[in-house]
Amino acid sequence: MRLKYFYLQDHSIAWKAVSRCIKDIMFDGSDQLIPNEDDALSIQLRNLQLAPDTRENTSVGCVESKSMKFNVPLLLRSGSIIAEYVLQYETYGSLNADRSNAVLVCHALNASHHLAGFYADDLEKVGWWDNLIGPGKPLDTNSFFVVGINNLGSCFGSTGPMHINSETRKIFGSDFPVVTVEDWVDAQARLLDILKIDQLAAVIGGSLGGMQALSWSIKFPSRVRHCLAIATAAKLSAENIAFNEIARRAIITDPEYHGGHYSMLGSRPRNGLRLARMLGHITYLSSIAMEYKFGRVLHQGSPAYSVHNTEFEVESYLRYQGDKFCEYFDANTYLLTTRALDYFDPALEFGGNLSSALAAARCRFLVISFTTDWRFSPGRSVEIVEALVQQNHEVSYAEIKSTQGHDAFLLDDPEYHAIVRDYFLNISAEVS
Repeated sequence: MRLKYFYLQDHSIAWKAVSRCIKDIMFDGSDQLIPNEDDALSIQLRNLQLAPDTRENTSVGCVESKSMKFNVPLLLRSGSIIAEYVLQYETYGSLNADRSNAVLVCHALNASHHLAGFYADDLEKVGWWDNLIGPGKPLDTNSFFVVGINNLGSCFGSTGPMHINSETRKIFGSDFPVVTVEDWVDAQARLLDILKIDQLAAVIGGSLGGMQALSWSIKFPSRVRHCLAIATAAKLSAENIAFNEIARRAIITDPEYHGGHYSMLGSRPRNGLRLARMLGHITYLSSIAMEYKFGRVLHQGSPAYSVHNTEFEVESYLRYQGDKFCEYFDANTYLLTTRALDYFDPALEFGGNLSSALAAARCRFLVISFTTDWRFSPGRSVEIVEALVQQNHEVSYAEIKSTQGHDAFLLDDPEYHAIVRDYFLNISAEVS
């Protein structure tokens, strides 16, 4: 087994090859690898020279969303059944002759299948990971066939609470069954079957998307060659579940929620969804980023001495994010998605042993975390890496110095993108 450990600090990249668990290794703060005093392991260190990004970063251009209808019932983890459903998806690039270059990108909480490019009727609606996916970008569509699938229960085209229940002929609303990460992965696998993709070159996702990527490696080990799990965790902490519950309470206690059947009454729980988004957004940013962006700057330049007006710039920002979010996102989808986050815990069926849960995996892994991400801290990524090492899986781990918090996985960080680019360059050599 070989563990590659990257630690990015002051624009330097160190590469370490060791044949033991990373808990036996520490850094002294100067980007030097130090073995424990009682460790006689000889550690070799060299600089990893990543290929510079000399290619023009261009967009995949104008894209079209596609849909696939399924008439075969899907049995959910809860025991409920979705009799028929539609999955919305997009693809970029081309499948090679042996169909071995497909990469599945799994989306996070409020994202969708629209990963890159733009729509002809909405040039401003650029894909949420457009900085990472496209010709010449880290996930290069000149080399890979990239697939983005909108999850069940979403509000961006796939069957969800806003759609008609084929059995009752009424809008699902809160009657839409609870879905889990594993249910999403099962549905994604069905779509890939129709696309005649037997094995993925890689599956990649950040945050909740990273959980789906991990689930793929466990549920369908023979169908994945590489798993990239970014800014994620193998299960939520109690603190994270608590944040999700506060957000759900904000929505459910909104008078306009109407037991989840607000669509039939022509209303929406905007206030609850607004508060949920404001709370969530705080957890996506680091304290450093918030201080840098807003500090204690007053919105109007001087105090109004009011508890009702917007006094500080940070208040104005959060209100703006909440106002924007409640106009395009569905409240029931928010409830379902946060609950799916809560339930994800592949180790549960193995007595809490994550290493045993990951034993079935057959792919290679790249795990990435960001130093100021407190929602999914580097320690949570280390838990995944340690579990993989215990099973002798090949894993690379990158802990990237960033001030951007959890949102860093969405941003155009040179070091982060260099790691992802280099990893996919190695995969492209396998499929070319």
